Amino acid sequence: MNETFELETDYIPLCDLLKYCAVTETGGQAKHFIADGNVMVDGRVELRKTCKIRAGQVVTGDGFEIRVIASRSR
Repeated sequence: MNETFELETDYIPLCDLLKYCAVTETGGQAKHFIADGNVMVDGRVELRKTCKIRAGQVVTGDGFEIRVIASRSR
């Protein structure tokens, strides 16, 4: 899955991004998924569940890539 996520605010917590993009079904699953080392932010493993993801960053894992862009309306 390759997806582009349009950021409406300054940042989104990593666990929320995974839930909104349907990588996981719930925020709780997202937290465990991150804690298990399954997510990379800009090519580095990220273990912080609420890491602030900002426009320009790329979140990846096995079978998914999410590019975060700034909202066009901002």
